[in-house]
Formats: sequence, C-alpha cells, structure tokens
Amino acid sequence: MSEFIMLPKVDFAFKELMRNDIVRKGFLSAVLNIEDTRIKSTVLLNTNLPKEHEDEKQGILDVRLIMNDDTEIDIEIQLAYMSAWADRSTFYVSKMLVEQVGIDKKYTNIKKCIGINILDFEYIGQTKRFHTVYHLREDTENIKYTDIMEIHIVELPKLPQANDGTALYDWIKFIKAENKEEFEMLSKQNDYLKTAYETLEEISADQQKRLEYTARQKALYDYNTMMEESYERGYGLGEEKGIEKGIEKGIEKGKSQVIEKMRKSGMSEETINSILNM
Repeated sequence: MSEFIMLPKVDFAFKELMRNDIVRKGFLSAVLNIEDTRIKSTVLLNTNLPKEHEDEKQGILDVRLIMNDDTEIDIEIQLAYMSAWADRSTFYVSKMLVEQVGIDKKYTNIKKCIGINILDFEYIGQTKRFHTVYHLREDTENIKYTDIMEIHIVELPKLPQANDGTALYDWIKFIKAENKEEFEMLSKQNDYLKTAYETLEEISADQQKRLEYTARQKALYDYNTMMEESYERGYGLGEEKGIEKGIEKGIEKGKSQVIEKMRKSGMSEETINSILNM
C-alpha cells in the first residue's frame, strides 16, 4: 500500500475534500458551532465571482457553497503570510453580498454571507485563540448592526496541544496532519472525520489528481521561495543603503562639529569657507 497521502491544507486537496457533501456538512457544523441536523443540504457554487465592470477585480474563491437556508459561504485556505488578509477576506464576502442584489436591485434579496478563512500563519495578534469570529457591531455597547456578514479566522499555528473538546479542534488537527498515522487516529473521533480520511485516501490514489496536487504544491513552494529570496534581496539592499546613509550623516555631523569649533576659536567665515573649499 502506498504511503503517499495528500495534505488537506494544500488548497487543491481541501477543495477535493469539500466535494464530498458529508465532509462539507461535518466541517461546517464544527466551524459554525451548530448541530449537524441544522444543515439539511449544501450545494457547491461556481468559485468565480462575476465582474460588473471590465476593469473590476475578479474574485476567485477556494470553496464556495450555499446552504439550505440560502446562506452563502466562502472557505479559503492561505498558507503564505499576507498582511492585507483582513481587507481581502472582507472584499470577497462583500462581493458575494453585492452579487445577491442581482438585476432587481432589491436589498431584500440579500441572504447571510459567511467567510471562513484558514490561515497557516498567525494573524490576529490580540488573542491566542485559534478561532475568532467577526460581525458588524456598535463600538460602545457591542450592539449587532446586522447579521448578513460573518467572518471566521482559523489560525493553524495557534492550535493548542491540549484538546479543547470541540469538534473544530479535531478538524483543524486533521487539516494540519502530515502523515497517515495522524489521519488514521483522527478518523476514529467521529464519522465525519472517518469519511474525510476515506475521501483523502481515494483522491490520493487517483493518478490524475496526484499530478494536479503535485503541480499545485510545487507552485506554492516556488512562490514561497521567490518571496523569501525577494525579502532577502530587499533586506540586503536596505542594509547597504542604510550604511551609506549612516556614513553620509556621520560625515555631515563631523563637518558641522569642526565648523563650530573653528567659529568658537574666532576664525572668520572667509577663512572657514576657504578651508572647506580646500
């Protein structure tokens, strides 16, 4: 038996997992912290958000689906650090809301939109919790303004060693897993994770999907390497420029001190200028 297994945190593998309606149901129940019986059905949607204008930014979501109560959900996994992630995630959820208004331009058409963001880096510096949820609320009394927009941030590096007893903990542990032993152990936690592991084994055995997964994984590695090299080049250039600037400032400061000493000695400005010109 092959030991090869796809890693769920690679977006290609995660998308393939989300094609299974049982896996989708179990994952959403855990993230949204609702009973699975409240999720009667989920349907995958086109992940390309339409553009209203030619020069408008095209939105491409990792996984986009709609629940039986018409709630739309965007699930994204991001492995490389992005400082503007809050802006990006808000943009995508907002675009989903705008799209719902449609041709009739009726605000009553709008249904709740939820963005679920799984990040392989620490982003929310104000807390050590690995899962945080955001809504539009009043600043002073924390009054909820509207429920049509909800954003979840799940930070993989913040997952604690100790199990907190939630279903989400086991799911994030599953997404972070890197070998069959971990997947097998976690698949014993519940039937949803068992299905997720069986699905992962199935797609990992598919030759065509393995090629696509490998290509995507290589693209991610190449991107991260390119970003690291760009950072190192930029840092080196900045350090070099900083040294040059420091030398210039040092010379200027030394020159000012010498001029001041010459003036204090009673030397005329004409003589000082003559010395400086020499």
